[in-house]
Amino acid sequence: MHGAVGEAQPGQKLEEAMERQSSLRRLLASMTLGLILAPTGVFAQNVSPDEARAIAKDAYIFGYPLVENYRIQYTYFVDQSGAEYKGPWNKVLNTARLFTPKDTTIQTPNSDTPYSMLGADLRVEPLVLGVPKIDEKRYFSLQFIDAYTFNFHYVGSRTTGNGGGTYLLAGPNWTGDTPAGIDDVIRSETDFAFVIYRTQLMGPDDLDNVKKIQAGYTLQPLSAFLGQTAKDGTAVPLEKPNVLPTKVTVDHPVTKALTPVTQKDEKTDPKFFEILDLTLKLGPVPDEEKDLRARMAKLGIGTEAGFDPDSLSPEVLKAVQAGMTDAWDAFDTFKKEQIDTGKVTSADMFGTREEIGGNWMYRMAAVILGIYGNSAEEAFYPVLQLDTDGNALSGANAYTVTFPKGQLPPVNAFWSVTMYGLPQSLLVENPINRYLVNSPMLPDLKMNDDGSLTIYVQNEAPGKDKESNWLPAPAGPFWMAMRLYWPKEAALKGDWKAPGVEKTN
Repeated sequence: MHGAVGEAQPGQKLEEAMERQSSLRRLLASMTLGLILAPTGVFAQNVSPDEARAIAKDAYIFGYPLVENYRIQYTYFVDQSGAEYKGPWNKVLNTARLFTPKDTTIQTPNSDTPYSMLGADLRVEPLVLGVPKIDEKRYFSLQFIDAYTFNFHYVGSRTTGNGGGTYLLAGPNWTGDTPAGIDDVIRSETDFAFVIYRTQLMGPDDLDNVKKIQAGYTLQPLSAFLGQTAKDGTAVPLEKPNVLPTKVTVDHPVTKALTPVTQKDEKTDPKFFEILDLTLKLGPVPDEEKDLRARMAKLGIGTEAGFDPDSLSPEVLKAVQAGMTDAWDAFDTFKKEQIDTGKVTSADMFGTREEIGGNWMYRMAAVILGIYGNSAEEAFYPVLQLDTDGNALSGANAYTVTFPKGQLPPVNAFWSVTMYGLPQSLLVENPINRYLVNSPMLPDLKMNDDGSLTIYVQNEAPGKDKESNWLPAPAGPFWMAMRLYWPKEAALKGDWKAPGVEKTN
């Protein structure tokens, strides 16, 4: 993979690779289109309700990130009638604004940096991503996320610098040499990947500069980059058909995309496992998942036949739904005992497959608390959800968050404190349209006489003399997320601690 494409026959290697991929795609299609389905019900008929409940619990904890990722990608890249449809697959989609309370698909949205997004369908061929040269003072990053929600690679200020570059993004089945002009080959272990571009906004008058940078984020299929065509002689289209992998039911042999269930219904609807079953076919089986996959197969999950709730006995189906409840109970316990006490932080829950190390509860918790969060070295997320007396935060009270002199968050880029209403963990409507306080706002914030900085967190305005430092809260329960972009070692090692939330009334 590290050589250059031969000059004498520039299309030969691509043609051979595409032929191998074509065979693999035909196999995948036969699986997902139900052409080799086994009779329904053969997997679960010998599973006791107790065993089914235990399998469903573990499968749910393991599979929640895949199902949530499917829901979001369907919303962004498939459902053209939806309010939050972004655009087609395999196109860099720029949002030249900050997120607001109207953005509701993703929990805990970042309102620090305008986003660009790429839903990458890598089944046909790799994609070539171009990044322009960006001013050294401006932070940017490209976060590469697979269907498991692992952060498998980064391009940006921290990792590659601001000098620009050209990168090849390939799926699990691509084989080929590294073409000339490619700075790095980035491999996804699933056929679908998600790339989130973050471009720092320096202030309200900086938006036009961000738009120019976003326009410089380019994308080409590999064949176009090489000036070649697909095997059938046509140019490979940049935008693939606007559907996710499809599934055909035994009763209705009509190709259709599986519509996701809502976040609310994900907690109880057995269709959750149908979607999980589909997503498991988007890449090879990792060694560390083989035992769990074998257990899930007893319910049909991940098999050629797939999960079919209609084939289950009433007792087994009830047990499967009880297992879903058990998974949420396990999460609630984990959150209370591990996350709320600070024993487990965002630094533990976001990262590569190797960094997560098969701890599926960490991955489920990460997705619930803030799907697509960065790995710790890219962004560190101290959570502010209890006051200094150990009580949950509510807009019925007023609070302060004070950074002592010289103790602002240690970062190479910038930091923020963002307000999220509960239970949705979304941005909060307020009369001054302020959803966060961040370091670019420092020139407009009022420092205390001793050099410290106090943020006033409350539902009602704190008064004219304090309004510059006001972070509006909802009337009801809430929590706050700190973000330290490109954190320094003092934050990562725990030498710097986030300040407490002091109740003032």
